[in-house]
Amino acid sequence: MVQLVSVHQIYNKGRANEVIAVNGVDLHIADGEFVVIVGSNGSGKSTLLNLIAGSVLPTSGKVNIDGQDVTRLADYNRSQWIARVFQNPLSGTASELSILDNFRLAAIRTQTKGLAIGITDSFKQKVKDRIATLGMGLEDKLEQPMGTLSGGQRQALTLLMSVMDSCKVLLLDEPTAALDPRSAEIVMHTADKLTKDFNLTTILITHNLKDAFGYGNRIIQMAEGVTIKDVNSSQKSKLKQTDLFDWFG
Repeated sequence: MVQLVSVHQIYNKGRANEVIAVNGVDLHIADGEFVVIVGSNGSGKSTLLNLIAGSVLPTSGKVNIDGQDVTRLADYNRSQWIARVFQNPLSGTASELSILDNFRLAAIRTQTKGLAIGITDSFKQKVKDRIATLGMGLEDKLEQPMGTLSGGQRQALTLLMSVMDSCKVLLLDEPTAALDPRSAEIVMHTADKLTKDFNLTTILITHNLKDAFGYGNRIIQMAEGVTIKDVNSSQKSKLKQTDLFDWFG
């Protein structure tokens, strides 16, 4: 569960160039919900995601994750609950390491690290099985360096890696913006499946009208730092794709 209570984020507060990026947002996202956040550039959606992630701490208000107050915790302290996939496919992987080594590091990212990575046969099989679900033919290339893969392949693997350590919240920050249509489809289908399989609380920011309409069970539109529309699953089922045109500003 993710809860924001009267959250404000003001940049350059008290100065001539003051910007109110998020203006008193109250938001409750239940376990297992897949929420899509849309809006024009500058609407506050990226700042909202950063506030949930902990990469930005709120000027005022409260942030709860899984029933705990994390308002003043930085992102690395929230990693036990949160996984995040960024727009840039290069951001979520170590280029020089193999696919298998990347997965092992992802699996222990919130644990105390020892001297050995500790890749067992059972772990290797687990990774192969998960990667096979992508249909990209990468399950038999586990020793290949991550840096030799395409952006779409790396983003799809990053998404799988994000849930290797039993996170509860998955943040998707325009994950398909830099991908070709086929890779984008694989990433979004995988995100939807992972949300359901692991009962994740998933929050997607997107400028893609097709993804906003086709995925998630709730759509929130932001403008000028506030939420101006919040459509639940039953309401969304009655929408047409063309109804969302004006939501993107």
